[in-house]
Amino acid sequence: MLGYIARRLLLMVPTIFGIIFISFVIVQFVPGGPVERAIAQLQGFDEGGGLGGGTGQIGAGATAHAGDISSHYRGAQGLDPKFIKELEKQYGFDKPAPERFWLLIKNYATFNLGESYFRNEPVLSLVKEKLPVSISLGLWMTTISYAISIPLGVRKAVKDGSRFDTWTSAVVIVGYAIPSFLFGVLLIVLFCGGSFWQIFPLRGLTSDDFADFSWPHKILDYLWHITLPVSALVLGSFATTTLLTKNSFLDEIKKAYVQTARMKGLTERRVLYGHVFRNAMLIVIAGFPGSFIFAFFTGSLLIERIYSLDGLGNLSYQSLIDRDYPVVLGTLYIFSLLGLLVNLVSDLTYTVIDPRIDFETRET
Repeated sequence: MLGYIARRLLLMVPTIFGIIFISFVIVQFVPGGPVERAIAQLQGFDEGGGLGGGTGQIGAGATAHAGDISSHYRGAQGLDPKFIKELEKQYGFDKPAPERFWLLIKNYATFNLGESYFRNEPVLSLVKEKLPVSISLGLWMTTISYAISIPLGVRKAVKDGSRFDTWTSAVVIVGYAIPSFLFGVLLIVLFCGGSFWQIFPLRGLTSDDFADFSWPHKILDYLWHITLPVSALVLGSFATTTLLTKNSFLDEIKKAYVQTARMKGLTERRVLYGHVFRNAMLIVIAGFPGSFIFAFFTGSLLIERIYSLDGLGNLSYQSLIDRDYPVVLGTLYIFSLLGLLVNLVSDLTYTVIDPRIDFETRET
């Protein structure tokens, strides 16, 4: 097992390198850039990084003559070329792209993710600051999803083909088909003071005077704010786990050992929960880390935007709009690294649940 873990950890290095390399190359061709953004702010307007001239042009501009350097940046006409040079140096674009990429890799190897262009704060500090919000959403969504999905999936398997199975399947499929962000908007319209009721807050994870509350009041205030975002995330997430649980149970129920247990006179409850449950839950429980990482990084992005929650998803989105490349690449690096580690944890979970599984003999 140690050999398998070592091989997986070693394979993470080229995988992470490839992800960062491809992302870095793509960034070079994205229209706009931090220099153009700074110029736009100086000129009195800000188009959120949508100005012409990609970062590939920025790299070329670093080697241009001072007299015509402003031609590489839209809106730079009339600005002192020396000032443009200073901007390039400030954002690190005074070096050619290969050198910048090499410096990036060396810094990432020591978890030095650089500093945000526009927030004047280290990227790692920003990630730590936003992490609790995203973790909170991910944990609530995954926990509630599994708490609903596993009992419902087991019940559907036991009642396979019944009216209960039919109508619950319809509800699950409809819930899965509705995008979480669309359901989140619907919840806002219904319960946040639109045309209907004003029951829940429109934005934020806590109230403005949260620090002055007593501990019981803080817990209630937090739950009050988190109800709608988590509800929007859970709607589509429990469908997959429910159907996976049902199908796993059905597959196990049809196996010979279940018939043998019944012939021995064991009660149906003992057969289902003493024999079938452990084997059927292998794939479901082992997928828990992956489900959490999906909710943590992917599922919550639009929900954080809709409900103005200051988490990692919102940070990544805003940084991409602002062309804040250290934050974009830094969060991508962390997401990719954690994703690969969670995949390894998911594989190892199989061996904890079922010791018969041995990854040591499997080709990586």
